[in-house]
Amino acid sequence: MSPEIPFFNACITPDGVSFDAWKSQSLLDSMEQGGLQWPSSCRSGTCRTCIGQLVSGQVHYEMAWPGLTAEEKAEGCVLPCVAKPLSDVVLRDPFA
Repeated sequence: MSPEIPFFNACITPDGVSFDAWKSQSLLDSMEQGGLQWPSSCRSGTCRTCIGQLVSGQVHYEMAWPGLTAEEKAEGCVLPCVAKPLSDVVLRDPFA
């Protein structure tokens, strides 16, 4: 029996830059740990500076309702500062 891997694979499109998305931390923390830049400010899910689009994969939030509208969530918007991965993920680069 192999041990469970503590992270998922993550990628930012369209450049295809990848990073390890650790299950125990936010996507933003994982990106920064991997040397990647992503806009951020409050790191609590309220200012929306880090808002991005989840192209594929699943995330979860430990807070009841992060600063996203129901419509934004339905469109795949995520707040990487408070989103933790549940699977491999692909995010769209907000600068592209």
